[in-house]
Amino acid sequence: MWIAWIEFDILLGDVHSLKEKRAVVRPIVGELRRRFEVSAAEVGSQDLHRRASIGAALVSADRAHAVEVLDAVERFVAGRPEVDLLSARRRELHSED
Repeated sequence: MWIAWIEFDILLGDVHSLKEKRAVVRPIVGELRRRFEVSAAEVGSQDLHRRASIGAALVSADRAHAVEVLDAVERFVAGRPEVDLLSARRRELHSED
């Protein structure tokens, strides 16, 4: 069994409050869950209105599938016009490691 996750550090565009931040972050997290069938959440920087950390994770039978899904998730986040992707950190771990 493979466990894989990715964490994004993103800079939000024209956002001036935490309420506006939630209006940008919540649809991204929801679309990650629906489109890629991953667990996703805002995982950091909750008190900063122009920065966000979003994490996504999945469990897979093989590493190739996990990497494929993480690649697609990263392309999706990087392609969002309302955010700038500052960094993406990922990890794949086998259950026997």
